[in-house]
Amino acid sequence: QVQLVESGGASVQTGGSLRLTCAASEYIYHRYCMGWFREAPGKEREGVAAIYSGGFYYSDSVKGRFTISEDHNQKTHYLQMNSLKPEDTGRYFCAADPWGKACTPGSWSGTKGYGYWGQGTQVTVSS
Repeated sequence: QVQLVESGGASVQTGGSLRLTCAASEYIYHRYCMGWFREAPGKEREGVAAIYSGGFYYSDSVKGRFTISEDHNQKTHYLQMNSLKPEDTGRYFCAADPWGKACTPGSWSGTKGYGYWGQGTQVTVSS
């Protein structure tokens, strides 16, 4: 059972930066898919970025501002968030699909393909 723990959330002003960290309890199979999602009050959880063995995905709303990365042993993933906007406010979750099937262009941003989730970390961006 993979456990994921997010950290790094905080309150920042518009234009600020944060780096979120997702630590996994164990090594994830090399054909993995790791995603970052956010959930704003009253809105559905949405995918913002994902990383897999073949590359990355980003939502249009964060492309050019957010960067997903990992350390080489794949137990820690990061979401670097720059030029933050109030609309980036929400609880951020990391999610894992150890078999990599979630990471396709049509499915990476949906929640169904990910079997493991963290508890989330709160990001608040004030104007």
